Amino acid sequence: MPGVRDIRRRIKAVRNTQQITKAMKMVAAAKLLKAQARVTAARPYAGKLREVLGRVVTGEEQAVHPLLAPREIRRVTIVAFTSDRGLAGSYNVNVVRRTLSALDETRGAGREPSVIAVGRKGIAALSRRGAPISVQIPGLREEADLELARDLVGRLRKAYLDGETDEVVLIYTRFFSALTQRVVTSRLLPITQDLVAAAQEGTNGKGSEAPRSPAAGGEGEYIYEPSPEGVLEILLARYLEVQIYHAIIEAKASEHGARMTAMENATNNATDMIDRLTLEFNKARQAAITREVSEIVGGAEALKG
Repeated sequence: MPGVRDIRRRIKAVRNTQQITKAMKMVAAAKLLKAQARVTAARPYAGKLREVLGRVVTGEEQAVHPLLAPREIRRVTIVAFTSDRGLAGSYNVNVVRRTLSALDETRGAGREPSVIAVGRKGIAALSRRGAPISVQIPGLREEADLELARDLVGRLRKAYLDGETDEVVLIYTRFFSALTQRVVTSRLLPITQDLVAAAQEGTNGKGSEAPRSPAAGGEGEYIYEPSPEGVLEILLARYLEVQIYHAIIEAKASEHGARMTAMENATNNATDMIDRLTLEFNKARQAAITREVSEIVGGAEALKG
């Protein structure tokens, strides 16, 4: 059984760790509030943009665009969003696991995969497992990173139009609450009939009914200015930016939520450990006192003899 001094040192070390985890929990909670506000504000815009694009694509004056043209899928690009820092529970592990599963499925279908890894943790984990990483993007900022979204759109759009890839898939963590985050897989390119379904359902991205325009009900039609091709080009560029930007802010909010939960659990575990060590400390001190009393009594009896 460890001595009183050793137990006291362990209690002090655990208490110091508890203070660190508690502080990290408070910091993550503060960051989560800002990230959650960005996610809440962006979801309706992303849903409405998807709906409008779907209606334009299925309009009577539908314009042909390379991003909409179907093609045989032979090469697949997977964009995986992780964090630059750890101590976030299973947040990064779940994304890496889903990415590796997507790689196996792609190879199983006879297609050639490549990975764009966003975040240092994902880069390190996927590199150790031999994933075919083509682009590494570390250094995610805490604030909403629209520049990163535009840079990714430029890379992916060029690769798709040049024939370097035939499909682009996003893997990120969708934020539901501080306790619930789920890894989702979303196809970014090519833009398929999913947009058509969203437009026909008339949803606003939250599952509720969205207000319909005259063109959506079949009683009117769109008037394009300057041209259907020009409008579609602008909408497609904005759609791609918004989808990637939305994935980034969802991932950041999920990271902060996962870290806050992990640090709260660590703080609670430290409290339980301190309670157990305090009990051991009291037992050890009581045993030491009892032993000293016994030695005193034994010495007194020896003197009497």
